[in-house]
Amino acid sequence: MARSLHVRLDDASAAALEIVRAGGLNDSEAVRTALREAAARRRVRSAIREEVQLLAADERDREEMRVVREQLAELAPPLTD
Repeated sequence: MARSLHVRLDDASAAALEIVRAGGLNDSEAVRTALREAAARRRVRSAIREEVQLLAADERDREEMRVVREQLAELAPPLTD
């Protein structure tokens, strides 16, 4: 079902709308596009945040990363002043 929405744009939002409209979209198309893109970015960020939390809770992964850090530290040249 289509839904109509009325918004008041501040200067920053109006400028952002113009950027989205630069591809030849009208206001409605630009707003729909921007909403879909923003939702997609939020889904990606949410998935990344969830993956980070899972990895942080994974004791085996944390131990493996500790070992890798130690091995890399052994390979690194000594720090000089």
